Amino acid sequence: MSSHVARRALDTATRLGAVYADVRVVKRRDRSIDVKSARVEGVRLSETEGFGVRVLVDGAWGFASSGHMNGPEADRIAALAVRIARASARHSRGAVQLDARPPAVGRYETPVDEDPFDVPVDQTVELLLEAERAMAQVKGATTTSAAYEAFREWKDFYATDGSHTEQVITHIGAGLQVHAAGDDDLQRRTYPESGGYRAAGYEHVRALDLVGHAPQLAEEAVALLSAPVLPPGRRTIILHPSQLYLQIHESCGHPTELDRVFGSEAAYAGTSFLTTDRLDEGFAYGSELVTITADATTPGGLGTFGWDDEGVVAQRVPLIEQGRFSGYLSSRETAPRIGRSSGGAMRADGHDRLPLIRMTNINLEPRAGMSLDDIIADTDDGLLLTSNRSWSIDDRRLNFQFGVELAREIRGGQLGQLYRNATYTGITPRFWGACDAVADAGSWELVGVTNCGKGQPGQGMHVGHGSSGARFRDVEVGVGNA
Repeated sequence: MSSHVARRALDTATRLGAVYADVRVVKRRDRSIDVKSARVEGVRLSETEGFGVRVLVDGAWGFASSGHMNGPEADRIAALAVRIARASARHSRGAVQLDARPPAVGRYETPVDEDPFDVPVDQTVELLLEAERAMAQVKGATTTSAAYEAFREWKDFYATDGSHTEQVITHIGAGLQVHAAGDDDLQRRTYPESGGYRAAGYEHVRALDLVGHAPQLAEEAVALLSAPVLPPGRRTIILHPSQLYLQIHESCGHPTELDRVFGSEAAYAGTSFLTTDRLDEGFAYGSELVTITADATTPGGLGTFGWDDEGVVAQRVPLIEQGRFSGYLSSRETAPRIGRSSGGAMRADGHDRLPLIRMTNINLEPRAGMSLDDIIADTDDGLLLTSNRSWSIDDRRLNFQFGVELAREIRGGQLGQLYRNATYTGITPRFWGACDAVADAGSWELVGVTNCGKGQPGQGMHVGHGSSGARFRDVEVGVGNA
């Protein structure tokens, strides 16, 4: 059925004047479970299916979609997309030019050892309740919760240039959260960061060991209630991967999106300080220890796939090389404007949204020499900051402030005093320029983000971030605490 609908839509679009057209047929399945305070709050299973048609007519894009999978609907949607393109062309500032690529042909599937949709629901419910009970048994823990989600997407892509790809993407996550309340304060701890998502099967949930981590998580939340607030000042900080992933996301991933640079996302997502002249001059983004890549081939990453949503093969694109700005997240339309080929970063949230430039897996590459523990031991006076609690960054991705759940003082290479409500602030290139240590591959962790927002209408995207922890000198901390 999907092949018939897609090919009919392509034929209709071509007959009506499209010089290029592509069709994505997407089916999604999602299962989620939430438990809170020893109660099952919800068990949900949802499925959607539909197709989206994108056409290029008179140098402008048109797009339309439907959830009805039949031939007449394929004709109607293709014709609508052509009409929208023609209307858009009347107001276009310039004709769209696409870079060349070979026809995309093949199949990709997320490696899965244990299919999450074959695991009985009650088995997962009991696992979450057991972990929650382990947190609740810690004296002082006031609210406990646990969550699980399995997501699968079947996506077929067809284009008038002969492209046809099939992809089956599976993402899964599970996590814990505990709150401890005092007279005038509320503290929380979460495990793992960002919901623990991975491109994998149910084996990933088993490996998380939620029950084993639960007691310590609750104990830390309770201990934070009696910890002092972090005093303001300038300190050496070490960002654990559970915090560093979001630093990378907000101050490295978003500013390298080339559509933001050209202003097409300014109304909602903002712009970027990484303008194209800075690419030409080899702008100093960070210290020579900082190498950041957009890698859609990272095993287990939520930004891992075979081809993006305009048929460009998954690839590894350098964004920052030894501290120098070197590349963007790009598309077939934007890359030619800077004399390059698409980096394969066009992705859409389902069948009913246009592809946009989105992050894949934006990774801080590890450095040989020291583990994260070694960097801590090498620090005479500093702070180890763990797990994000809050964040704020301006529309150009320059000025930022982050808050963390847990901060520990480092004295003479040893972890000591616990602090609560810790924050740090900075300006992106100065902050990354202050990086003087990046941990090795043995400390490397992969974090999945499922709620990256962009576009109008809004789209949520699954992206990934890998890092091993890093040290930054002379950072302002404690801002905004009382």
